[in-house]
Amino acid sequence: MKRFAENIVHFVRLLRATGIPVGPNRTLDALAAAAAVGVARKDDFRAALSAVLISRQEHQPMFDQAFEVFWRNPRMLEKMMAALLPKAAGRFEPQAASVPARIAEALLAPALGRRPRTEPNDVEFDAALTFSPRDVLRQRDFETMSVEELAAVRGMLARVRLPLPELPTRRTRPAARGQRIDLRATMRRATGNAGALAPLERRERRRRRPSLVVLCDISGSMERYSRMLMHFLHAITNDRDRAHVFLFGTRLTNVTRQLRHRDVDVALARVGTAASDWAGGTRIGSCLREFNRRWSRRVLAQNAVVLLISDGLDAESGAGLAAEMERLSRSCRRVMWLNPLLRFDRFEPRPAGVRAMLPYVDDFLPCHNMDSLLQLAAAFDNARPSWN
Repeated sequence: MKRFAENIVHFVRLLRATGIPVGPNRTLDALAAAAAVGVARKDDFRAALSAVLISRQEHQPMFDQAFEVFWRNPRMLEKMMAALLPKAAGRFEPQAASVPARIAEALLAPALGRRPRTEPNDVEFDAALTFSPRDVLRQRDFETMSVEELAAVRGMLARVRLPLPELPTRRTRPAARGQRIDLRATMRRATGNAGALAPLERRERRRRRPSLVVLCDISGSMERYSRMLMHFLHAITNDRDRAHVFLFGTRLTNVTRQLRHRDVDVALARVGTAASDWAGGTRIGSCLREFNRRWSRRVLAQNAVVLLISDGLDAESGAGLAAEMERLSRSCRRVMWLNPLLRFDRFEPRPAGVRAMLPYVDDFLPCHNMDSLLQLAAAFDNARPSWN
C-alpha cells in the first residue's frame, strides 16, 4: 500500500508538470479517494482521481492521456523517447499512436535530471549543421507544444506587433506644403503686412492609425488556441490606444479593460473571471448580432479593422450568420478572418458557418503557430497601398 501511495504522489507531480494546477491538498484528496474506491475497477479509480484533481473542463483531455500513460502502458519509456524525437514519416507509412510531447517531457524530466555525469572520453557531436530551436517553435502547432515550448512562445507572442498603416482623416493641420489653402490663416497674416503681399498658408489632412477590433472565439473547439492567442491579444492591446477585444462563445464579453493591465498574468486572470462561457458552446450568429446592435457604432468608427478569430463551427448551423457578417463588413474598412483549421492542406469550407462567413471576409489566414501570426503582420504591410 505504501508503494501505491507513492505512485499516486508521482502521478500528481506529473499532472503538475504538464501545467494542471494541483497542490498538496489535492494530493491528500487523491490518496483519500483512492483508498475509498480501491483499484479493483479501473473506471472507478480513474473517476475518483479525476473528481478530486481536475477542476476545469479543458484539463480533462490532458488528465486522460496522462492516466493512460502512467497507469497502463507497459512500454511507456520507449514511447516517451519517441515523442521527444523528430519524426519523418513516409508517404505510405502508418502513424502509430504517440505520447503527447508535454506528458513525455514531464515524465522524462526527473530521469534526465538524475543522469550521471559524462566521462571525459565520451563522444561529442558537432552541432555546426543543426538548426535553431526558435525557428522550430515558429513552425510548430500550438496544440503539440510542451510546457517549456509554450512558455517560450508566450515570450515571442508578447513582442509581436501589427503594423497598421496610417490613414488620412477629415481633420487638417498646418503644413508648409499642404494641398489645401488655409484662407483664414492667409487673411490673418495679410492683415499685419500693411497691404503687402503675403504667402499663402496651407493645410494638410491628419493621418491616424485605424482602430483595431478583435472578436475571438473561446468555445471548446477553439480553447487550445484561444488561450495562447490571449498573450498575443494582450500585447497588441497594450501596444496601441484604440484596440478593443471581445470574446464570444455562447455570449459576447468585452475584455478590453481587463487586458489593459500591464501584467499578463493578472490580465489573463481577470479575463478568465469575466468570460464565464470559456470552453463551452458556440453561437457565432447570436454573438455577432449583439455586437452589431450594442458595440459597432462605438468601436467601428474611423476605418476600423476587424480581426475575427474563429474556426467557424457554429452550433446554430449558421442561422442568421450571413446577414450579421454582411452588416459587420459594411461597418468597418477590412475584415480579416484567422482560422486554425487552415493548418490542414486539404481544408474545405464545408460547415454551414464557414460558408456563410467567407463571402464577407477580405483576408482568410491561419493562426495555429507563430509563423501564421507573423504572416498576419505581413498582410498589413502588403495591404498598405490599397488602403490609402
